[in-house]
Amino acid sequence: MRREHAADVLLVSLGSTVGLRRADDELNDSLQRAGARVAVVRPDPQEGLPTMMLTDLQWARAARAAAAKVAERQALAPARSIVYSTTTAALLWDHPGAIRFDAPAAGNRPGRHGLWQRPLERRRLRQAPLLLPWSEGAAQELPDGTGADRTLVLPVPVEPSGPVQDERDLAAVTYAANPSKKGLDRVLAAWRQLRTERGADGGEEGEELHVAGVSAERLLAAGLISREEPGVRVLGSLAPAEFRALLRRARVFVCAPRREDYGIVQLEALADGCQLVTTEAPGPYAALPIARELDPRLVGDDLVAGLRAALADPLPGYAERARAALAPFSRAAVDRIVAEQLLPRLLA
Repeated sequence: MRREHAADVLLVSLGSTVGLRRADDELNDSLQRAGARVAVVRPDPQEGLPTMMLTDLQWARAARAAAAKVAERQALAPARSIVYSTTTAALLWDHPGAIRFDAPAAGNRPGRHGLWQRPLERRRLRQAPLLLPWSEGAAQELPDGTGADRTLVLPVPVEPSGPVQDERDLAAVTYAANPSKKGLDRVLAAWRQLRTERGADGGEEGEELHVAGVSAERLLAAGLISREEPGVRVLGSLAPAEFRALLRRARVFVCAPRREDYGIVQLEALADGCQLVTTEAPGPYAALPIARELDPRLVGDDLVAGLRAALADPLPGYAERARAALAPFSRAAVDRIVAEQLLPRLLA
């Protein structure tokens, strides 16, 4: 007698950041378009803790508890397969499953930040039937012996949010939900220096740097901006549609991450026609090779030179070439991987 399952795939979504929640929503939609029945479980938001070790433990416990509740309800008809989104979600699992990740703790939890996570992660990566890194760079950061033969690169899809606009009324945008990790201090220093070069108004018609993802109060408390910071406008947290509308108006997206595990926002900026000015951050930074190919002048440690070139001497056809380069990240391309490679392996 054939056994009926509650779902084809149980997706354990950590959802600890906006980017992770968006990536999991995209995977859920893609699996369903491929014909799979998907059950998604996501733990409640967790309070911030002072260290990465404690934060990861808190989220790992929350993910296990959320998955256990679903397992209890599905005791007689469990899902055919499980996908854990992030290695953190898999650390304390009760049942093995595929692991999807932007970067392993081996890469983004150095030293004391990953003392307990890294050895447990190596064990989980060896036990997982399938590994689903977001990028080739993330696959290359896997610890030795953890399963290159069980790896399928599965990008997070990025689509333009609207037509490319020829007339752009904003000079520059940056995103700094985590100001230190995103290098906001370096972006602000470069912007101030460029304004000094360009004179009293900082450039044409008082050009401004728009800072999204963080409040002015937080930046003031950290000493990153002054109360009347010239040429800088802090926008706080924006809804996704509002942020993408901002990108469609901006000539430049600038960032200086100290490490980049994927860089969804940079890919979105390229999809919406922004020139990407960025440092060469370590980590599996998916947009970095694309940015280098589009205009190498805009990539490097000298953010001032990159901003100067992008604002004063932009290369023609940048936006169109960026959209062509993003073809492997399109929803259609990812859907093909899910339907033709991922789902058959999950259900085998």
